[in-house]
Amino acid sequence: MIANPPLILASSSPRRQYLMREIGLSFQVRVPDIDESFPASMAAADVPGYLAEKKARVFESELKDEVVVASDTVVILNNEILNKPINRQDAIHMLGSLSGKMHTVVTAVCLLSKTKSTCFSDHTQVTFRSLSQNDIEYYIDHFKPLDKAGAYGAQDCLPEKFNPCSKEEIDFLESIGRHDLIEQTITQPAAGKRITIIDTIEGSYFTVMGLPIHLVYKNLQTFR
Repeated sequence: MIANPPLILASSSPRRQYLMREIGLSFQVRVPDIDESFPASMAAADVPGYLAEKKARVFESELKDEVVVASDTVVILNNEILNKPINRQDAIHMLGSLSGKMHTVVTAVCLLSKTKSTCFSDHTQVTFRSLSQNDIEYYIDHFKPLDKAGAYGAQDCLPEKFNPCSKEEIDFLESIGRHDLIEQTITQPAAGKRITIIDTIEGSYFTVMGLPIHLVYKNLQTFR
């Protein structure tokens, strides 16, 4: 467990909070109030890093010995960002666009203290199976993904008994004594309802969930 420095998680995401807790990190949650706009000319893959730093710097003037952990995730299809859907119809359109295709999920993290900062990002390729209109509407109506980029949460729609973690993630979890995190919280089927949307994941599963915890942990160990 990393005891010091004290951490501020700049996120209201229950998934990010959950992942931080599960790897033994203590933190205070503080939600940044920012305009999440970005330059129109910015490459899609650079946007999460830009926004993660923007979130972290909200708290810069208030810091003493704390370190802010801020993160942002984008879903990219054909070089275009799919944000959180604005309504059910928008979610239907997004999932229809992703059906049967591979897309990229990029999560960036910014660590910020009173004296320095570091930012890093991770890319994962996700392939959806071909989805019918009924599949899409069932998923939206049962799993309510309107608060998620790309209108889906990977933890909701994996094939049953599928281990989504990369070797790097598995090695990391074993190194901190948390291999059980995979079995207990990732591969278990949802009680009473399930639909498989994801076909394959190439890269970090936790990046798709919204926080590459193996990289956060590694970078915090050297961020002093």
